[in-house]
Amino acid sequence: MADNNKLETISNLFEGKEIRSVWDADKEEYYFSVVDVISALTDSKIPKRYWSDLKRKLIEEGSQLYENIVQLKMVANDGKLRETDTLDTKGIFRLIESVPSSKAEPFKLWLAQMGKERIDEIFDPEIAINRAIDYYRGRGYDDKWIETRLKGILDRKKLTDVWKENGIKQNYEYAILTNEIYQSWSGMKAGEYKEYKDIRKESLRDNMTDIEVALTDLGEIATRELAKEHKPYGLKENKKVAKMGGHASKVARDDIEKNLGKSVISKANALSYKYLPSNKMEKKKLLKKENNDIE
Repeated sequence: MADNNKLETISNLFEGKEIRSVWDADKEEYYFSVVDVISALTDSKIPKRYWSDLKRKLIEEGSQLYENIVQLKMVANDGKLRETDTLDTKGIFRLIESVPSSKAEPFKLWLAQMGKERIDEIFDPEIAINRAIDYYRGRGYDDKWIETRLKGILDRKKLTDVWKENGIKQNYEYAILTNEIYQSWSGMKAGEYKEYKDIRKESLRDNMTDIEVALTDLGEIATRELAKEHKPYGLKENKKVAKMGGHASKVARDDIEKNLGKSVISKANALSYKYLPSNKMEKKKLLKKENNDIE
């Protein structure tokens, strides 16, 4: 079983087992094949039947897990796209807890340990900070970078606190304002920036160059100070200020690029792995193959 620092997706829990997954870029969430997880967790020779029986039991019990099932097309053993029951990360963890199998016990113990660690962090938040430092050190970041990163997290919190005081309450509103800052100086929304760097759930800042991080921080700090000064209220007014803050970074970016003679926006990331083509790409390949077969 993979340890906490190495776990990137559910698939890493099942070493040697193929767990098909689909990445939803809009929700920034993975969806995993339930049948593949059942196959990895049990000795069932027919995992589809096992899942069918378990699903029936979940329905009878009124389990919310059943309500969270999403049917997505995945490439089957015959190479064709077929509707497949999937669950997101949270759903898969709940599924593991529902499977009465000896193979599932190590995963249940791992989940219990994860839960204990989070409870310990509630009583002693320093544990969480130390865990973050150890995580970054394990990824190869030096202490100076880590210090800057933690300060950036605190600065970000100061910005969201100001937004909250200015009438921003919903998560989607924070996302809109963040995108306004990114769009103003980089020309991309946060999700587009992630796609440009070929990352998914990973932190965008953890995969930025020093200059990119500095420009991001500048945009957010400028937005915070402008918001404190002008006191905009509501999403519409705060968007205007966020755009102004992002523009401060755009001015700095333009000046740096003028002297460097090249763009400071980098495709580079800090990942030690690469993502396989998305399900959409697989579908395109299959359609192309089918068209060629017809021809």
